[in-house]
Amino acid sequence: MLRHIILWKLKDTVEDKEGTKAKVKALLEALVGVVDGLEELTVHTDGLASSSADMMLESKMRDADALAFYRDHPFGSAYAVMCGTAELPELVENLRYTPEDIDYLASLQAPAGGAMFKPAFLDYLRNFRAHVNIDAVPEGELVFPREPMVRVTGPSLECQLLETALLNIVGFQTLVATKTARVVLAADGRPVAEFGLRRAQGPDGGLAVARASYVAGCSSTSNVLAGRRYGIPVFGTHAHSWVMSFDSELEAFRAFAKSSPKNCTLLIDTYDVREGCEHAITVAKEMEAAGERLSAIRIDSGDLAKLSKYVRGRFDAEGLPYVGISVSNDLDEYTIQSLLDQGAPIDSFGVGTKLATCYDQPALGGVYKLSARRASETDTWTPVVKLSEQPYKRTIPGVQRVRRYYDGFGGPVCDMIYDEDHLAGEGAARGNTLVAVNDAALVTDVSELEYRELLVPIVRDGSAVAPRESIEDARERCAWAIDHLDAAFKRFLYPQTYVVGMEQGLAQVRDELVRKNMAAASAFPWAK
Repeated sequence: MLRHIILWKLKDTVEDKEGTKAKVKALLEALVGVVDGLEELTVHTDGLASSSADMMLESKMRDADALAFYRDHPFGSAYAVMCGTAELPELVENLRYTPEDIDYLASLQAPAGGAMFKPAFLDYLRNFRAHVNIDAVPEGELVFPREPMVRVTGPSLECQLLETALLNIVGFQTLVATKTARVVLAADGRPVAEFGLRRAQGPDGGLAVARASYVAGCSSTSNVLAGRRYGIPVFGTHAHSWVMSFDSELEAFRAFAKSSPKNCTLLIDTYDVREGCEHAITVAKEMEAAGERLSAIRIDSGDLAKLSKYVRGRFDAEGLPYVGISVSNDLDEYTIQSLLDQGAPIDSFGVGTKLATCYDQPALGGVYKLSARRASETDTWTPVVKLSEQPYKRTIPGVQRVRRYYDGFGGPVCDMIYDEDHLAGEGAARGNTLVAVNDAALVTDVSELEYRELLVPIVRDGSAVAPRESIEDARERCAWAIDHLDAAFKRFLYPQTYVVGMEQGLAQVRDELVRKNMAAASAFPWAK
């Protein structure tokens, strides 16, 4: 329960103060039953001896506990990389409704006619401030299907107002970070530059892509605004149109080398790669004579394995082994893995379209569901479950927390979803039995394993609990997490399934709720 108090003092210019107070009192108290989660609301218009205020509003809101999670493996991966949670405190702190917002909402018409929103609800939004608590998995950490990535606790209306924005931020950035982690893993230590802005879903999407890809291991981005905003290293080459604007390719290369001698990567496939290679060799030797060095060449089309071998051979033969080879052209983890398996002498990759658009899975499929409710802070939480004809869509109830268990080498072996109010067992055995979410027959004793809590506080009473974490910290966390993950979970095809389970007591609560709520339902509803 959230108790909310507001004091007002009417302007001296108000002629009929008693009438005004009566009108405001009537409008506000009419919000009960209109605003979801509002249990009580009282407006006091006199008797405020301890204050100079003319009016006082006192309200009580019902608490809700909502969870964001995803159900299925993205890209066929065994894991996902958490990203976007660093931006949630700013979202909560800045959630406001301007007068222009209110005017727009007031103008909306319901399908059956009349105003879509009641005046009392709009009055509530005018002074809206979120007072939720948020716990989340830190950015860069690995997450798995069915377990809570974000937990929001607060008045149900406030939790609902956050739903879409939260899912958008966390879902998209987690999806991009996961794709990036796979691409970086395939590159096997070679730098990967994010080149996806021109194919991203708008400028904002491009910024989110750049941020998430850097957290998950990209070395740089071509998005200069993202570099400025997030402190990400920026990198790029010239365009094919640059070459085409000159009378000859050699002339274009010379001009670019002159303009950018300390950052010179030549794009050699505008016309013919082999001819472009010879022109690049000429410019490289001219740069050497001037005391500079050609950094690299980039190939953006053709048989990248075959062409990179040819180019490497030519540069080495000319005494230019330091010139790197970078490639691009609709790359993803599978293409990169194949190129390296063929022995392609590639030093770095530029990945754009299939990273920025998450080409093979354009959405994480994240969901945001109510898991517990209570009428006031003095009441106990009531677990709730969402049912479906599709069993995998049944949710897990309760005020959930997550423990990650590790082997003796620091590698994660399983995750447990639990609710402190529903732990099974007694004494030392309490809370130590894990029941797999998708296989009730898989029961594991985790008492001998070390663990740590995965969800950490990031917002309390609508405000950030700590300064925003550095993107470098998230990046280091991601690198460590992937490095310590068993190789069986990291392979691209048919990875081992990571075990996510419920604590035995929570599993029993879920089973009871499912049976209770499905008892009256027909197994064959169409037969009625």
